[in-house]
Amino acid sequence: MSLQRTAVNNPVTTALIFVAIAIFGIFSLMNLSINQLPNMETNFIMVMTSYPGASAADIETNISKTLENTLNAVPDLKHLSSTSRENTSVLSLEFESGIDIETATNNVRDKIDMVRNYLPDGATNPVLFKFNAEDMPIMLISVTAEESLPALDKIIDDRVTTPLARVSGVGTVSANGAPKREIQVYVDPNKLEAYNLTLESISSTLATENQNIPAGYIDIGSNSYSLRIQKEFTSAKEMEDVIVGSRNGAPIYLRDVATVKDGSEERIQESYSNGRQGATIVIQKQTDANAVNVIKGIKKQLQVIEPTLPSDVKLNIIVDGSTSIQNTINNLRDTIFITFILVMLVVFVFLGRWRATFIIVLAIPISLLASLVYLFATGNTLNIISMSSLTIAIGMVVDDAIVVLENITTHIERGSKPKEAAVHATQEVQLSVIASTLTMLAVFLPLTMIKGTTGLMFKQLGWIVSIIMIVSTTGALTLVPMMCSKMLVMNPHQSKFHKAIFRPINKGLDAISNGYARLINWCLGHRKVIIFSMLALFALSIAFLAPTLKTEMMPKLDEGRLSINIELPTGTGQDVTGAFAKSLAEDFMQIPEVKICNYSFGQADSDNAFASMRSNGTHIMSFNLRLGTKTERRKAGLRKTSEVADEIRAKLNAMPEIKKANVTEGGGGMGGMSSVQVEIYGYDFATTDMVSNEIAQKLRDKGILQVIVSRDAYTPEYQVDFDREKLALNGLNSTTAATYVKNRINGSVNSYYREDGEEYDIRVRYAPEFRKSVEDIEDIKIYNSYGQPVRVGDLGEVVESLTPPQIQRKDRERMVSVTAVVGKGQVLSDVVKLCQEVIDDTEIPSEIMTKIAGDYETQQEMFGDLLTLLILIIILVYIVMASQFENLMKPFVIMFSVPFTFTGVLLGLWATNTALGAMAFVGVLILMGIVVKNGIVLIDYTTLLEERGVEVTEATVKAARSRLRPILMTTLTTVLGMIPLAIGRGEGAEMWNALGITVAWGLTVSTLITLLLIPALYCSLETRAVRRKRRKAEEALTKTENIR
Repeated sequence: MSLQRTAVNNPVTTALIFVAIAIFGIFSLMNLSINQLPNMETNFIMVMTSYPGASAADIETNISKTLENTLNAVPDLKHLSSTSRENTSVLSLEFESGIDIETATNNVRDKIDMVRNYLPDGATNPVLFKFNAEDMPIMLISVTAEESLPALDKIIDDRVTTPLARVSGVGTVSANGAPKREIQVYVDPNKLEAYNLTLESISSTLATENQNIPAGYIDIGSNSYSLRIQKEFTSAKEMEDVIVGSRNGAPIYLRDVATVKDGSEERIQESYSNGRQGATIVIQKQTDANAVNVIKGIKKQLQVIEPTLPSDVKLNIIVDGSTSIQNTINNLRDTIFITFILVMLVVFVFLGRWRATFIIVLAIPISLLASLVYLFATGNTLNIISMSSLTIAIGMVVDDAIVVLENITTHIERGSKPKEAAVHATQEVQLSVIASTLTMLAVFLPLTMIKGTTGLMFKQLGWIVSIIMIVSTTGALTLVPMMCSKMLVMNPHQSKFHKAIFRPINKGLDAISNGYARLINWCLGHRKVIIFSMLALFALSIAFLAPTLKTEMMPKLDEGRLSINIELPTGTGQDVTGAFAKSLAEDFMQIPEVKICNYSFGQADSDNAFASMRSNGTHIMSFNLRLGTKTERRKAGLRKTSEVADEIRAKLNAMPEIKKANVTEGGGGMGGMSSVQVEIYGYDFATTDMVSNEIAQKLRDKGILQVIVSRDAYTPEYQVDFDREKLALNGLNSTTAATYVKNRINGSVNSYYREDGEEYDIRVRYAPEFRKSVEDIEDIKIYNSYGQPVRVGDLGEVVESLTPPQIQRKDRERMVSVTAVVGKGQVLSDVVKLCQEVIDDTEIPSEIMTKIAGDYETQQEMFGDLLTLLILIIILVYIVMASQFENLMKPFVIMFSVPFTFTGVLLGLWATNTALGAMAFVGVLILMGIVVKNGIVLIDYTTLLEERGVEVTEATVKAARSRLRPILMTTLTTVLGMIPLAIGRGEGAEMWNALGITVAWGLTVSTLITLLLIPALYCSLETRAVRRKRRKAEEALTKTENIR
């Protein structure tokens, strides 16, 4: 018994199977998490090694090179980069995308174990870190205060960060910018010398007087008691009464030689939000946690936290990683709904019957829900790629159902009973339906097998559309005939209203069919004209449109957020930096789009992991600007994020005080700001500096608003150069002398002040007025082994010098990079072209090598993978069709519709001024399967008529006229399904606009040309084949007669 007969004879079972699929799909939908992009596995490992006291050059020679030579042999390594700076070596290993990072980590660890003994004495063991997109902050919160500012650090720690860290899925919560409490003991060096005291003795005395010592247990009577000596300081003022020495029998109190200040650290990273001082809280999620769910939990917890805070402490969300994700997914959801309605209307207009429309449209939700089961079962998320896949599939899932239902309708109109018509009509077309589905699977299944970044991005697309096509084909061959047998009737009653609407539509469609038949008849009489005209059209489109094509990697999303990092000249004081940052913040707040301006400056605290990993220092400031969502700005008539970014870049470029400025749109990663790197390889600093600065200036002159040179300038510093001979004569050594200087400038911390379970440093050092000049350093007294003071100036000299910059290496060569950011009105290929022009125009020494990398390198790799995939797909589609027709010529004819796909794509990209990126390229791949379906329908029916004895030309005309309506219907459902994607303007629409444009234009142009070219080409080749057969038959007959 056939599949169709079984489905029609068992309607309850058939219906319940698809109901079960729908229920599983709904359950999966309710439990799926949402994200912006598919989960991208990490492919970066960082190796950090410390070598105290070593210069950048020493680090490069003794640490970085040694590790590089060994780690270069790690399997699947793509790039090996290193940064050598004073005291530290950092190696970054980039692996091929899609590798198992745990295996790679073990391989790296094994290699490090092999080389560990070859590292110099004093170097620490290398430490491994894994970094990926999951480590990026998902939320930034500003905490501002006024009266509570001195205690803000403790308030945040006790009442904000600790509760937030308990939220499910939260990884790290760190705060920076809040004043850190510290007890400062400022000593007067003149008084110390007068009383014959040292700073070290005062620090040691404070430590010995600040004790809480358990002394054991004592039994008194029948009870046992613990004994404790409790003499910890209970207030900063209490320290002033500590006796630190004596003179002539009289005690010397701390207040006699020093002042005690209970305040904040001298050098801290300050944070401001909309002009109010406070702190910034950075929240990172756990690796496998879902960002949207975690942020929902954080927001709930914030509602609980806010009432517990002092009235002047305010919380504001600066960056909410879930807003963009939710808005993008909601926009795609609306797009799917609009597409569904458009497809349903097209089917209803063409068929004119609500029952038939219901049967066909029912395939859409069932097929889409089935694909959600796959997402849930594999732990994937609803994201831009998966939701776009659903939108793409809507227009295609009804194709098979349309073919089946139309044939069933034809059989019923000929007088067959619905039940028999459903079985026989479905059996007639099932091979062509299966073949057309196989062509689609030949397109989408290879997407599931590719590796690298392309595979990570588009694997979901391949699986989802493949599952949808399999389910929709199964439904077309089982559910559709079953429902047709129950719902369709011969000559259904039609109301006057129905006739008034659909009679003109049917007449119009019949007129189009008749006109098309006449056109095909003319084309078959002028086959050479048609064929050569179409080939000329293709050649002209490539010749004129291909040179105008621009390329990009991924479209840039408008996320309504800007991150700005600004560097003033190295050595700029924190007060100067703060004043400049305040002035800039006031300017930024005048920009209409800016809602929140948060900024920080100064040296980050050493225990703040997130802040210390970023560039920070007394001369560096960082801004976070929130601009509001794209929809909010569009409704208010405000500008895009890229336009605001370019305005800010222009402002910063006009400020001579700024040494380096980096304006970043969005949060980075896929869909973020694009940039091109010119990598300059060479050993000599002076030569590479000259080349990099010349290239950077030429790029600025060509209109690139943001150009960044990776190599930092030499850093000015004071060095105390001790004379070893003088040290030895005074019974001193370099270590002892350096400790004395360090304690007086940076301070000595030997004890802690404890309050409410918290510990605060007690730092003893010179008062600020005694450490403001080189003379103050020279006047520092160092006590020798005889207790005699010796000035630093008598033991050496204080000299001003420049420390060498950090040394960057890539793939075991010294390298400096010039980064050019793609601005508004530009795409990646424009900037690449400018960079190449600048390189060609620059006189580069023979020992220097340049290379264009960055996003361009990633784009070329991705395009290479997709091009390989395109060739594979074309071969697979041809194989599927050749198997269906058992003929090599007919698939060859159908494949002639493929080149004109590129004509349509190029025309669409040119007309809409859209660049060819990864999403547009995927649209081209999708077209390979869609465009041949129309040819299959035409050739399949033509072959059927020929088998019934109809002459080739007549069969071609009849097939063209008969198949025009289903071809137009399936094409319109797909094209109209793409239009909402192509013209979308909501959140995240930039990501899928190019995909919609590519498919809509490519399919439209290809279909129009296919409807003329394929019949003409098929008729020409088939006529020639028939003549050849006839000639061979005549020759065979002649030979037979001659033999007789």
